[in-house]
Amino acid sequence: MILYVIVAIIALVIGAAGGAVFGINKQKSEDAATIGDAETKARMIIDDALKSAESTKREASLAVKEETIKAKNEFEKETKERRAELQRYEKRVLGKEEAIDRKSDTLDRKEASLASRESNLNKQKAEVEKLQAKHLQELERISGLTSEQAKEYLLTMVEDDVKHETAVMIKEMTTKAKEEASKKAKEYVVTAIQKCAADHVAETTISLVQLPNDEMKGRIIGREGRNIRTLETMTGVDLIIDDTPEAVILSSFDPVRREIARIALEKLIVDGRIHPARIEEMVEKATKEVNIMMKEEGEAATLEVGVHGIHPELIRLLGKMKFRTSYGQNALKHSIEVAHLSGLLAAEIGVDVRMAKRAGLLHDIGKSVDHEIEGSHIQIGVDLCRRYKESPLVINAVEAHHGDVEPQSLIACIVQAADTISAARPGARRETLESYTTRLKQLEDIANAYKGVDKTFAIQAGREIRVMVVPEQVSDSDMVILARDISKQIEAELEYPGQITVHVTRETRATSYAK
Repeated sequence: MILYVIVAIIALVIGAAGGAVFGINKQKSEDAATIGDAETKARMIIDDALKSAESTKREASLAVKEETIKAKNEFEKETKERRAELQRYEKRVLGKEEAIDRKSDTLDRKEASLASRESNLNKQKAEVEKLQAKHLQELERISGLTSEQAKEYLLTMVEDDVKHETAVMIKEMTTKAKEEASKKAKEYVVTAIQKCAADHVAETTISLVQLPNDEMKGRIIGREGRNIRTLETMTGVDLIIDDTPEAVILSSFDPVRREIARIALEKLIVDGRIHPARIEEMVEKATKEVNIMMKEEGEAATLEVGVHGIHPELIRLLGKMKFRTSYGQNALKHSIEVAHLSGLLAAEIGVDVRMAKRAGLLHDIGKSVDHEIEGSHIQIGVDLCRRYKESPLVINAVEAHHGDVEPQSLIACIVQAADTISAARPGARRETLESYTTRLKQLEDIANAYKGVDKTFAIQAGREIRVMVVPEQVSDSDMVILARDISKQIEAELEYPGQITVHVTRETRATSYAK
């Protein structure tokens, strides 16, 4: 940089000198003294410039030396610190290596000790096995049994003990559960039954129409039987005119048709004009009356139970159940009774009372048309409830009230219990002799199929069975398990109202002869 300044100054001076020479040549009239002064000044300027450049160069050189010395000192300081730090790390690593070496030596000593102990244990184990074999031989010699026979004997003893303890435990738990459940259930059921007093009227598949006199029978039959044929054709009911004094019997499995025929016949008797045209007119009027009656009965049932918002068609089908019976029990009365019982039980355990009543009232709705549509009354009822937009709770209660599917709510379980209570109460239902004897035989066959059963007796109209077992084949502990198995099989295979008690009896006899 300084050299550039010097060169520039020299160039400037040379330029000035050149200009002066040019001026001298041009103006020869100027003094030589002026030229001399100019040269002197130029030399002075050049000398000053050289001195300044030299001074600047020395200062710059000194500054560079100072920076170099400072950087060297800092580098040496940093190098010393790094070296000291590396030495510390080296000492720590050396210390850790020594510690690891010491631990390795300790582990080697422990491993050698363990190997020695394992060797000693193997020797001791071999000695123990020899002693066990010797003792086993001695025990076999003393007992007269092989090890396999002894194992089998011990397993048999353990099995018997476990079976006995299991039976005792099952008996205790069953008894305790039955006592608690029975007590609670009785409280709920008694409370519900006390508050629900439903009337019961046994109905059959025939209706009896009283006549004012026996001459009316001939008028009902008509000339060449045209009146009775018209009445039977219009109503679909069989008229039985026999020697019964002043009475005509109407027979039909369709209770609605039978009711229409009864009303029409009573109107004809009162009117006195009995001929085919009049019969058709009266049957039509009776049909309208029965339809109105079904609607009114359905509405009365919903009002009595306190259930609202049911589809009008379901209400009509409810009223139709007035003319439907099951084992002699009126279907509508049964549904109303189940609805009341469901509401009372729901109130006892704290669930929705209105929903329980609704499900109880509609649980047998399929029976209103089960003689018109293929399928069980349960499936028909489910289809009807779905068609008329009933809630899933009600649909599940209808589907599960005979155990066809699993209950998905407490309300479904309540409807099951209420249905059983209504059907099983004394006098609620009748049973035909054929179904009665079949059920008794099925109960006895189930019990007789078990090993060790000698005889089985179904008593109390099938409400109780008594099972006599062979004492040599069934122990006291086995009796508890046998009774439980029989009851579970009865629950799985038979349908019945209420409950069936299973008694298992085992008798041990000792016989001796005096000579």
